[in-house]
Amino acid sequence: MWNGRVRALAAAFCVLLPVAVTAAGDRVPVEAFAHHGGYSMPRLSPDGKYLAVAVEQGEDHAVVILKLNDMSHAKSLLRLPAHQLPYDIQWVGPERLVVELAQFFGSLDRPEQLGEILSTDVEGKRVQPMFSREWGQAGRGGLEHSPDDGYATVAGWPSKANDHFYMQTYMWNDEKNTALYDVNADNGVRHLIGEINAGDMDFTVDPDGHVRYAQGLNVNNHYVVYRMQNSLWSQLGNDNDDSRFEPITFSQDGQHLYVWSSTKGGPMSLIQTTADGNQAKLLTKDDFSSIGHIQWTSQRVPFAASAVAGIPKEVIFDANQPLASTYQGLSQKFPGEFVDFSSLSEDGGMLVFEVSSDRNPGAYYLFDMKHMKIQKLFDENTSIDPSKMAARIPMRFNASDGTPLEAILTVPAGGSMNDLPMVLLPHGGPFDIKDSWFFDEDAQFLASRGYLVLQVNFRGSGGRGPDFVDAGYGKWGTRIQQDLIDGVKWAETQHYADPKRVCVFGGSFGGYSAMMTVIRAPGLFKCAIGYAGIYDLAMMYDKGDIKDRKSGRNYLEQAIGKDPSELAANSPDKLADKIEVPVLLIHGEEDQRAPFAQAKAMRAALDAAHKPYEWLTKPDEGHGFYNEKNLVDMYNHVQAFLEKNIGPGVSAN
Repeated sequence: MWNGRVRALAAAFCVLLPVAVTAAGDRVPVEAFAHHGGYSMPRLSPDGKYLAVAVEQGEDHAVVILKLNDMSHAKSLLRLPAHQLPYDIQWVGPERLVVELAQFFGSLDRPEQLGEILSTDVEGKRVQPMFSREWGQAGRGGLEHSPDDGYATVAGWPSKANDHFYMQTYMWNDEKNTALYDVNADNGVRHLIGEINAGDMDFTVDPDGHVRYAQGLNVNNHYVVYRMQNSLWSQLGNDNDDSRFEPITFSQDGQHLYVWSSTKGGPMSLIQTTADGNQAKLLTKDDFSSIGHIQWTSQRVPFAASAVAGIPKEVIFDANQPLASTYQGLSQKFPGEFVDFSSLSEDGGMLVFEVSSDRNPGAYYLFDMKHMKIQKLFDENTSIDPSKMAARIPMRFNASDGTPLEAILTVPAGGSMNDLPMVLLPHGGPFDIKDSWFFDEDAQFLASRGYLVLQVNFRGSGGRGPDFVDAGYGKWGTRIQQDLIDGVKWAETQHYADPKRVCVFGGSFGGYSAMMTVIRAPGLFKCAIGYAGIYDLAMMYDKGDIKDRKSGRNYLEQAIGKDPSELAANSPDKLADKIEVPVLLIHGEEDQRAPFAQAKAMRAALDAAHKPYEWLTKPDEGHGFYNEKNLVDMYNHVQAFLEKNIGPGVSAN
């Protein structure tokens, strides 16, 4: 049954008709925003003959391999175990690829790497575990592997595909060390090529297969980087250094190293150095925002990048690269969209690129550069009609202490941006996560219902450099909340928002903020929706998956502190008597990140304070609802709750 469904999906490549969800009237149906599934992560084989694609159908996931000269049929498919999906797909040879596995613990979390890797050939006949904690029996190719009690990720691959890749491992019984292996993806045989006496590091390998750098967060949650010198590891800087040096990759010829660099904790710039990390040359930077969205040649040379804040606009810093003119031409062909090179064949003759925007979740195209032919492959989300989506407008304002912050306003389609009912939508995390200009399901859903949506990249958010992230530590319930409140007041002062019709809706840390903003700013909001939120800070030390490792416990001490009185002073369930607006609590009963006990504690506190609230839970959901029917139910509850409190016809008093 599954094989038939996937092959039917693969056959759709030659048709590519949209399957948008429709309903009577102009309002986009709720189901369109709850839908997930389809195609993603297209990867070209080194010789450009095959295309590997991640496929999602309901709660089932697979990797489909298609032959480019006949994409009407799947060459093979790799069905993944229940609840697993591809985190990344990489070809390591003309007919072999490796898949890093991930798992969704809830829709509010990005897919979380499982630390397990498998490989397959294009025929799907030789599927082998490269690193697996559970796969102790023979793979489909007949080779046996012992279970691996640890965590592994792909660290890179040789400059020319030869069926090998580099794998870094971090074993549970040896948490003070990280090892690096050259792995034969055909049979799983590993050869140790490097190790470091530091846990959970990421390695950077040069084109000759020599390990040159190791970097990551140490057990104290401080970024550290080491360089290999004379066969010994040497730490660059110290744990408290304000500067940042993050190796990305070597050029294929080994002459250059490309690095994200921060001076005095500011935004990350992109620099080029010699292979030993010296003679730095600035490629591009932005004074407000870090650099991202890098475009690479097949020789691992960057030629363009953009700031991650605002509407992304690529800066071409190496116009001599032939792909630079290709990129400029494609950007002109898709005005209003962002073009991102996704995958290249080794000879650079075949290119897969993505176009996306604030209204478009993403569409992939195949460009045969030898014959100058462009073919559309697929849309990431066929239920969304970009023409019916709202514009997202990045703007800046100053917080009450003068700090410049980025705000993103999603403006209902067809309406004037003047005195609109508004929903503040704080993001989760909170650290090193940011809202961006690109398509956002929750913001688009709210805008489709007539609400202006405000998202604020408060202190602690990503995209502004290490110091901006650090500025949020220890300030969950104070400065971060004030940044959000300042954003609402700014939107009201600019007459974007109607001061008498403002609510707040957030998930995860955003759910915490939904309760804390109405506590910190009485009278500013008319209602609050907490979704999979944290409501009792002290409980994080006793319940939930963050506490399970030493690094997680150290993170909690930095993020929220340990003083019981401070934890209570910044916990919504201890301050429920200060909440003067209607509340809607939404939670998954199997949530491991923000355990269901958090929601029950908030409910008990509201009951004790005799405060009104509504309640929606689902028994089989984790950190955010994943089942589409449950998501539809959630969106319908949110819609009804907002309409009662700030919707059309509600008295603004």
